[in-house]
Formats: sequence, C-alpha cells, structure tokens
Amino acid sequence: MYKYLIVLLLTISLAGASTGQDINFSQFYEMPLLRNPALAGLYKGDVRITGAVRSQWGSVSGVPFQTQALGTEFKFALSTYSNDYLAVGLQLTNDMAGDSKLGRTQLLPSITFHKSLDEDTDSYLSLGFIGGAVQQRFDPTKLKFDDQFVNGSYSSTNPTRQSFSNTNVTYWDASVGMLYSTEVGGNVKFYLGASYFHLTKPRVAFSPDNDVRLNAKMMLNGGISAPLSDYDRLILYVDAFKQGGNQQAQGGFMVKHDLVQSDDDETMSISGGGLMRWNDAIIPLVKLDIYKLGIGLSYDVNISKLKAASESRGGYEVTMSYRSFLNIRNSSMDMMRCPVNF
Repeated sequence: MYKYLIVLLLTISLAGASTGQDINFSQFYEMPLLRNPALAGLYKGDVRITGAVRSQWGSVSGVPFQTQALGTEFKFALSTYSNDYLAVGLQLTNDMAGDSKLGRTQLLPSITFHKSLDEDTDSYLSLGFIGGAVQQRFDPTKLKFDDQFVNGSYSSTNPTRQSFSNTNVTYWDASVGMLYSTEVGGNVKFYLGASYFHLTKPRVAFSPDNDVRLNAKMMLNGGISAPLSDYDRLILYVDAFKQGGNQQAQGGFMVKHDLVQSDDDETMSISGGGLMRWNDAIIPLVKLDIYKLGIGLSYDVNISKLKAASESRGGYEVTMSYRSFLNIRNSSMDMMRCPVNF
C-alpha cells in the first residue's frame, strides 16, 4: 500500500507540474515549438538551432529543478512561383527534479505550412503540428523509507521492503497551432496565434491502477517588432495559457540595438529588457547576436509566495542559437516574400 501511495504522489507531482505550465522557459521566445508549432520558421534564414539550459529552486529545495532543451528548424520555399513555405523541426527537452530524480524527456518532430496571403507584403497564415514520444521516470534508489532508519539513523545500505514494478512510462503526445503574421508599413511586424497542446490527454500514471491524465492546454501568443530609430527596435512578446484549473500569463520587452547592419548573415546587435510571469517572477535579460550566433542570459527574481523561502532567488537561464541561409535551390534568401522575423 505504501509503495502505491509513493507512485501515486510521484505521478501527481509530475502531472501537476505539467498542468501548471508544462516545460516553460523564461526566454520563451527562443523555444517557438514549445509555444506554438505554427511559429516554426519565423526567422531570417533557412535553418535555426537553439539550445537552452535552466536551473531553478536550488535555494529552496537544495536539489535544483533542471531543464534542458534543443530545438531545430529547417525552412524552405515550396515553389519559385509562389511565396509559400514549409518548415520542419525537431524539439528535444529533458527535465529533472527532486531527490527521486523525477524526470521527463520529450522527442517531438514538427511540420508547419506557411501560406502567403499577399504578393506585396509578408502576410502569412501558418498551420503547425508537433507530436512524438514522451518518457518519464524516477529513481526509487534515491528515496528514503521508514524501514531504512535504524535507531533513528538512516543508511542507504539498510534494506527496505518497498519495491516498484514500474519506474518509467512512455506515452505519445500531439499538439497543433495556428498563426497570422504580417507587416505594416514595411517596418512594423507582428504575429498573433493560438495553439492547443496534449490533444489526446495522454495517460501519465506510473501504476496501471491509476488513471492520471495530462490536461489539454490552450495558449494564445503574440509578438510585435517596431523601429525606434535607424539602429534600434522595440520587441514585445506575450503568452497566455490555461491548463486544467490553472492559468498563467507571461510577457515583456526587449530593446535591440544594431552594432553592424547587413542584409545577410553579417549583422551584430545587443538587446536588453525584462519579462514577467504573472504573480511568479520578474526576469531581467540580455542578448548578444554576433553574425549567425545568438547568446541570451536571464535570471528569475521570485515574487511569488515562495519569495521568503527563496529570498527572491529563482534561477538562471542560458540560451544559444545559430541560424543561417543554406546554399540550396529553394533557399528563402532568394524569395521576395518570407514570414516575418524578429
């Protein structure tokens, strides 16, 4: 009975974290496939590779919640006679938390179609799909049980009567998204989108006796980029989502200053700004773009009810991205129209 209670609590813990906000990064705009699969391909170039590393709550639990992600996107024109594009991608994520090493790994391929709506402007309607395998697990050898305490002293070498028939589970997940993107006056670019995650509400319980499912998540996305001067742009991002009985909003701004301007891959810029997750954290950030490489750094300042225990310390996050044009026949470099990019 005791082991079933532990398995149930672990399952609820993982499902509960997912219900709140799934895997979420402070620099959420760097991981478009986790926001909306229709956002794949909204960048300048043919290929983009983005990695992110996040560590948080180490000041509270002593064992930080760690998350890593790697996303790839490849965009190509469907025809020289139209401005339509197809983007294919792959999203890999891994997270781990707590003494039990409760974790989850996702491998999610994606495909996105960008339909041109206007021959004279970069106006597109985009439809995206992402889906694949998810594996979650925990390590029971990292848990402490009552019968391992002898005379009030614990030792991991003390035998325990507790055993677990299943410490990992694999399930399939799928999500869809839609996006409208355009430009106004040739200088102001924006997009609005909606996405629906966990279409099938997959079963995530470790024990077959428990029917614990991952709630569907509905999300709205927005972004706008407007010039402040010949060398500066204001960029705004916002997301709002609801999953089960929980809801959250996050957004913020960056001011981007061009150090070197170019029509190809040889641009350099520096950006700074701030983001906010409502009732959770304030997030200062900085980003440096050096030609094809981008590096971002942010830190969560906790403003939730945990700020007393955490002393307002949330966690750091580092992102790195690479994007470039390719020497291929259907490269987006040779096209007059292209989905908006920030």
